[in-house]
Amino acid sequence: MTRQAIIERTVKVINQLPEEKASEIADFADFIIKRYDEQLLTDNIQQLVIESTAFSFLNDEEDLYTLTDLKERYK
Repeated sequence: MTRQAIIERTVKVINQLPEEKASEIADFADFIIKRYDEQLLTDNIQQLVIESTAFSFLNDEEDLYTLTDLKERYK
């Protein structure tokens, strides 16, 4: 089903509903778009962090501790 067909079908169904039920659908649509925007923002921030070189200096530092420094090892 195409996007346009989904929109037309949804509008047709909403037009048949009472006002309070149509309002619930509008609230749900607002929730979905907010969640989509937040996920898109999170994905873009993650991509920026991945591509960033801000913390690349940490790759050049020597390790302060090794496994032999552990007193107890959890499995």
